[in-house]
This record gives sequence, structure tokens and C-alpha cells, in this order.
Amino acid sequence: MPSTMRWTLTRRAVLGVMTAAPAFAASFARADAVPDAFPKRPLTLIVPFSPGGPVDILGRLLAQDYQARSGRAAIVENKTGGAGNIGIEIVQHAAADGGTLLLIPAGNLTINPTLMPQLPFKVERDFAPICMLASAPNIIVVAPKLGVTSIQQLIAKAKTAKLSYGSPGVGSQLHLAMELFNEITGVNIVHVPYRGSPQALEDLLGGHIDVLSSNLPSVLPAIKSKLVVPLAMTTAERSALVPEVPTLAEAGVKGIDVTSWYGMLAPHGIPVSTRDAIFTVTRDILSTQAIKDKLLPQGLTVTVEPPDQFAARIARETALWARVIKARNISIQQ
Repeated sequence: MPSTMRWTLTRRAVLGVMTAAPAFAASFARADAVPDAFPKRPLTLIVPFSPGGPVDILGRLLAQDYQARSGRAAIVENKTGGAGNIGIEIVQHAAADGGTLLLIPAGNLTINPTLMPQLPFKVERDFAPICMLASAPNIIVVAPKLGVTSIQQLIAKAKTAKLSYGSPGVGSQLHLAMELFNEITGVNIVHVPYRGSPQALEDLLGGHIDVLSSNLPSVLPAIKSKLVVPLAMTTAERSALVPEVPTLAEAGVKGIDVTSWYGMLAPHGIPVSTRDAIFTVTRDILSTQAIKDKLLPQGLTVTVEPPDQFAARIARETALWARVIKARNISIQQ
């Protein structure tokens, strides 16, 4: 073979390697971009509800990035049933090596232990909080025919007329938020439970109930179409999605700060170094603008809390809802 031909082939080979090298190096760096204590085996994220909900969306986004960063498989398993308790028990009995994680909404951790005292698990005994992941704001809306445009007008009307409110079900966080509202304001707006926010909204629009306590994403289209009147956010801060709507505190009702949130836990006994490694990687994933942009259309805001802060939140809200449940005589038989 002529020397010129040999040089041409060699040069092409070198150029090929040089071109591929940055991509290979980037791939290698990406697959090694996790702390040493991050789980060495494939990750399984247990979501105790059907696909498509907030925790499922969070899980799939995280799993995709966990796999890209660690180079190891990461999957979501939807283990439904028992109001979320079947999936929770799977994680309760899993190995405490960080390979099996639980993604769960607030109510399962802070409300159900009081409503369902016979549960086979205890949050503080059987789980290690890793972090709060995201939150969705809650809002109080009314039908236009009610003729009120502020929380103070609603309170005044509730003192002279029999009103009703809908929620996604007995014992839901939105139910308890309105019972807390009743307690603080001294009114008695009667609870009408539904199987979900869409059904409650339908009855609000149909004139069967007067007030609705809901996640903002569920009623945002109705707000934009002026089919309902937004009165106040139940959260400490206003929402960027409806910045004109005040918080309850701004409207004169203090002592209520209720946010629908979603968190991650591991089985009790996970090494602190592994727990912290998972938190660090999760925080870094959720801090990316790409993830925030994907969550915002779902009404979710990234709200990361580290392990100790997240554990304190769970304990604080569990105590709050236990008091409200007992004070308002709430049971799941209602």
C-alpha cells in the first residue's frame, strides 16, 4: 500500500478518535457524576399511585436523570392499592441500601397515621426522610352566583347562610385545610366529599356546592375562564400562576399555611452517607431549569428541603393534622 494511502487512513482514524473523544469523555464524566456513597445497584422508585399523577411525573423525571448521571438503571414502579399503603409497605420492608426509594404525597405521611391508626408502619420508625421534592399551591374558589369576591365576604355570608364546600375526599389535606379555616374563622361551612377535584369542580359549576378547596392546577382553567372566583391561596406565599390572588394571611385569616407537597423517603437504617448522596444528586437534578420547566405546566414548583428540615416538616404537620382531626371529629367513615 502506498505511503500516502497509509497516512490518509491513519489521519482519518486519528481524526475519528479526536472527534469521538470529547463525547466519550463527557459520557464517562456524566456516568461518574454522583458521590461515591450513591447506591451502586439499580434504583427502584416506588410510586404508590397510578401513572400520570404528580408523584409519578416526578419519579420518571428523576429516574431518567439518575440513570444518566450514575450510568446505572433507574426505574419507576407503580404499586397501587390501599390508598397508597401497599407501595409504602414495599419500601418499608426493602433493603436499607438506598436502592429502593418511596415517592409520596404529604397526606400519606402526615394525615393517614391519625386517620388510620392501625397502619402496619410508622413513619418516624420505619422510614428515613431524604427530601421534599416539589409542591403545588392550594386555593379556595367559589361559584360566581354566590356573590362574594373576598374571603371576608365569604366569612360574613357563612355566618348568615348555610354554605357547603367540596374537597377531594374525607381526610384529604384540602378537607382538613377547610376544617382548619372553619375553626379559625368560627364559621361552619359544611363539607361535601368527592372522589377527586374534577368531580367537586363539576358540582361547584353546577350549583350543588358553594365553595371548593382545591389544588390550583385542578381549577386554573376555570379561573382563567372566569367560571369560578378565586378568593385566597392557603399557602404562605402567592402563586406566580395567579399573582393577583392574595394569601389567607393577607386576607385577614392567619394561622393557615397548607401546601400540597411531595417527598422522597428510604427505608429506616439507610447509611447517612448514602442518604446524603441521594439528596445531593436529587437536589442537583431538581435545580436544573429544564426540570423546573417540565414541572411548571403540571402546577408543580420545585421545593427542595434537606433530610433534617424535611423530617421536621413531617413531624410538625403530623401534629397539626392530628389536632384538627380530633378537634373536628373527623373519621374516614364520614
